[in-house]
Amino acid sequence: MNWRQSTFTLPLLIGLLSAIGLISALLGDGGWDAVAWLGLGLPAVLGCWPLLQRSEIRRP
Repeated sequence: MNWRQSTFTLPLLIGLLSAIGLISALLGDGGWDAVAWLGLGLPAVLGCWPLLQRSEIRRP
């Protein structure tokens, strides 16, 4: 695997997941809402994960 592919793979997947979440939020209700929650919530959790890990390490 090329180093450029490995560098941009995770940000590309997070961006695609966010785009799917945004589009599904605009499309409708019901099942689309669940897709929107997952599509927008998972990237938010992934973005906050390093901050949560760092705060657990600092606790005595």
